[in-house]
Amino acid sequence: MSERHHIHPDFQHILALNGQERIDFLDEPRWIGYNSAHRIIDSLQGLLNKPKRPRMPNLLLVGEPNNGKTTIVRRFMDLCGKGYVNEDAEPVKPVILAEAPPSADEKGLYISILERFFTPYRATDPSAKLRYQIIHLCRACHVQMLVIDEFHSLLTGTPVKQREVMNAIKLLCNELAIPIVGVGTREAVRVLHSDPQHASRFDVLSLPVWQLNQDFQRLLASFEQVLPLQKPSRLHQPELASVLHTISGGNLGDLHRLLVECAREVIQSGSEQITGDIIESKSWLRPTKGIRETVA
Repeated sequence: MSERHHIHPDFQHILALNGQERIDFLDEPRWIGYNSAHRIIDSLQGLLNKPKRPRMPNLLLVGEPNNGKTTIVRRFMDLCGKGYVNEDAEPVKPVILAEAPPSADEKGLYISILERFFTPYRATDPSAKLRYQIIHLCRACHVQMLVIDEFHSLLTGTPVKQREVMNAIKLLCNELAIPIVGVGTREAVRVLHSDPQHASRFDVLSLPVWQLNQDFQRLLASFEQVLPLQKPSRLHQPELASVLHTISGGNLGDLHRLLVECAREVIQSGSEQITGDIIESKSWLRPTKGIRETVA
């Protein structure tokens, strides 16, 4: 067996598994940190620790689809949002992560939030009753932040419905004096324009696609450390990095899928090394207006 220095020490034992077990390992979720992600998590932690005041700052995190926004938020949840019981035997939920309803709907938003408390509620109740049930639960559980994923879904609906939902979010922010974080595609910014008051309450933080630079090469080096291949591929080298960037378009999710497909093939073939030819053979993974066309 070749030297294992190209694999992170935490995963070197995976190399002793058989081919199918290593392929299964490829599909397991794991965190790979990078500068933009760390900056966003730092911003979220800063918001979480803000002292209460009448007008709390809010944040809208936007980026291209499949570019790692939700993964970053879930990492933040793992670090700062896990529930526990405090010294007074009270339940504490520092962060509530809910998903926006499929369209702009005030009651749908309330139900999505209530689901995160795993508490009984009546979907037939008036919106006002559901809203104050949320306020009561947030106070009882010492909630410090509300995160709403898929924020761009609120664009689906009439302007009246959009304003109703945004007014509901503003009310929750005011009543609870907690920051609210929206997460969505770049189109989500249009939701804020339903009312100038909403736009003034949210700072917009953008997660860009990756450029072909040293940061991208460092990302590839980090990826290689968790790919259970017997031989080093040196993905960060300029030639391979350029091909990987061209096919993935700098999209993190597409890059991850591309590398997993390449790793799967070289494990199955026994070559154990990702080469330029292997990467080029996966060019069918290149996104075309958000759609990937596969070959039967």
